[in-house]
Amino acid sequence: MTTLRRRSARPWAVLGRLTTLLNESERRTPTPRRRSARPWAVLGLLATLLTGCGIRSTQVPTDFGPAPSRAPCAVSGDISTQTSGGVPVQVFLLCSAQLVAVDRSVNIPAGTVEEARRVLVAQGLLDELAETPSTAELQAGYATDVRGGMTVSGPRDKDPEDTLRLSTPPDDLTRFSLAQIVCTFANSAAAQDDGTVILGGPDAAPLNRYECTSEVRSSPGTESPPSTRVGN
Repeated sequence: MTTLRRRSARPWAVLGRLTTLLNESERRTPTPRRRSARPWAVLGLLATLLTGCGIRSTQVPTDFGPAPSRAPCAVSGDISTQTSGGVPVQVFLLCSAQLVAVDRSVNIPAGTVEEARRVLVAQGLLDELAETPSTAELQAGYATDVRGGMTVSGPRDKDPEDTLRLSTPPDDLTRFSLAQIVCTFANSAAAQDDGTVILGGPDAAPLNRYECTSEVRSSPGTESPPSTRVGN
């Protein structure tokens, strides 16, 4: 016990002696350079003594990481202009390499029969997909790969009654564009009861039944909508 007391007291005795010597030196030598340098030398020696006593200097962390930023695909502000009036619908836009549903609306005349209604809804959805996202959506990272001017029509003779024919053949669409259209149609009144969509082009090419899967929604750039041939 006596040995421990002497070892723990010695650094403080040396520190007191150093302080006395420093004061005497400052009185004898008023040179600015020596006065400015000596305190730092003493501080260095003090840090060494304190470390020897088992006392560590405290460091304040200053690296708090990058400044927080808005979460991707989180839209802020008023986007009511995108959904004002009409029948409320949802379309799938691209954001963070995924398909993300956003609210829109389409105008359907009152009293429209069911067969015509499906085509009008599909056309309205196409038009919304081709529209440039709102400023708030653009800032949040939203985009679309569907080009404007595309039209949709109903079934021809011998087509299944739920067929939708695009003015651009589905095989000519980009993978992103086809995924947007299939998933948007599948999530609307344009889809069949099982959620699938029968699409064709303006020519006599065979029809295909498309499905929007979770894999397509999460990776539209690498996963194509599963499809099966319809008819002959």
